[in-house]
Amino acid sequence: MNLLPVIDQATDDACCISAGPPALGAEEAKQKALVFKALADPNRLRLLSIVKAESSGESCVCDLTDPLDLGQPTVSHHLKILVEAGLLHREKRGTWAYYSLVPGALDDAAGILANL
Repeated sequence: MNLLPVIDQATDDACCISAGPPALGAEEAKQKALVFKALADPNRLRLLSIVKAESSGESCVCDLTDPLDLGQPTVSHHLKILVEAGLLHREKRGTWAYYSLVPGALDDAAGILANL
């Protein structure tokens, strides 16, 4: 009596056919992962929400340390990551830096998952 399942060789071979190149290339995946790494920190999420809620559409770095109860170097580090991820735009004015949302950046971030 044979207790092992019978495997149809034609069916078994068909499951191993390559589906073609990946829809998301390695470099593109690396770039998109930067966005999610930037968003994976609670302080960075709070910074984004503060900048977004500002009626002028921008926030001075000098106004971002108190709400987070963090030091200026730490806030600047988080802001740098958000800028590098393409979520915030930085504009230097004298000794201060002002941050604003990159237009469409949050919609693009939401669309990354939808387009996988």
